[in-house]
Amino acid sequence: MVRLLRPFGRAVTYTRWLHLFVAVVWPAMWMFVEEAWWTWLVAAVTLAPAGLVPAMRTVEGLQARLLLTGHRHNSESSDIVVAPSLSWSDRGRLVVWLEARLLLGWATAMLSVHLLLGSVGLVASVFGRDVDEGVVLLDGHRWWHVLLAPVSLAALAATVVVSGRLITWLALRLLGPSPAERLAALEERTEQLLERTRIARELHDSIGHALTVAVVQAGAARAAGDPAFTDRALGAIEETGRAALEDLERVLGILRESERPVSGRPTLTDAGRLLESARASGAKVDAELTGPVDTVPGPVSREGYRILQEALTNVLRHAGAVPVRVRVEVTGEALALEVRNPLTADIPGPGRGSGLRGIRERAALLGGRAHTGPDRGDWQVHAELPLR
Repeated sequence: MVRLLRPFGRAVTYTRWLHLFVAVVWPAMWMFVEEAWWTWLVAAVTLAPAGLVPAMRTVEGLQARLLLTGHRHNSESSDIVVAPSLSWSDRGRLVVWLEARLLLGWATAMLSVHLLLGSVGLVASVFGRDVDEGVVLLDGHRWWHVLLAPVSLAALAATVVVSGRLITWLALRLLGPSPAERLAALEERTEQLLERTRIARELHDSIGHALTVAVVQAGAARAAGDPAFTDRALGAIEETGRAALEDLERVLGILRESERPVSGRPTLTDAGRLLESARASGAKVDAELTGPVDTVPGPVSREGYRILQEALTNVLRHAGAVPVRVRVEVTGEALALEVRNPLTADIPGPGRGSGLRGIRERAALLGGRAHTGPDRGDWQVHAELPLR
């Protein structure tokens, strides 16, 4: 019983009923001027060319979203489209929708009015009032007529619920997105997910590197007990923290203004900052850069910088102050980047850790490849990124 009454506690049940009545308001007004059955035929014919107007899809979509689904006009729901018609297929579906809405609205309005007047007539007949034969097909004035009034009201309630669900079902199919629009929405969603993944990698690499340097430097300064070393450590922490704050502000700016172009991201030409930061943390870095690094395309150079940053961060985090060999080679076809350090028991195995996964994802997005794992007694990060 509660389940049957639940729809009548929802506002959308009544807004759907209203949506059907709105569809027949203007033909009904016309009938007051010219009482003839053909007025409905003229109304149906008039709707056909209206459905061919692209903007009409926006009007119908807004009404359907608000009254049939309870969503606002700016809702992200894609069940009902509010964009203008883009193809003849969209226009054809809109014409079918307008005709179906008019027909179902007329049937619902007529049935609702007759059932409501029938309930009133049944109650009135008990008190000796005349009953409209067009409403209630019962003769005489009988007391038991009042027992039929709830039946008529129940039929009215069923009409409200069933017609509302039927018009919503039609709206989802006739005003919903076309296959081309579904594909475009899927592509947009994919781009958003890729952007979110990229931003997550940016934050992980930048903030993770800064925190790792700060922790290593602070620990080394406390262990050394040398005021001069402590000053150098604090300077390195300050510089690394400032760079991390710049990266954080840039990423947050992208999140706040999604249309703002990405700019200011560090490239391989800024690799010296990473190497000095690692050296200041106690690592003995042997770096060799071969080839025209400044001519590497922007996307490749930026991702190469992040790969180098994550590789050095892993060394400081898991191996500490150990010798590190960094090789960056630029040829006419590719950028090769390699970071090696003595293998320790604390370094994770291949395939584990979000940072290592991020390195491989960055290389794959550019059509390259990356390998991370033990190699001849060393821990190796090796990436190859095509330049074209």
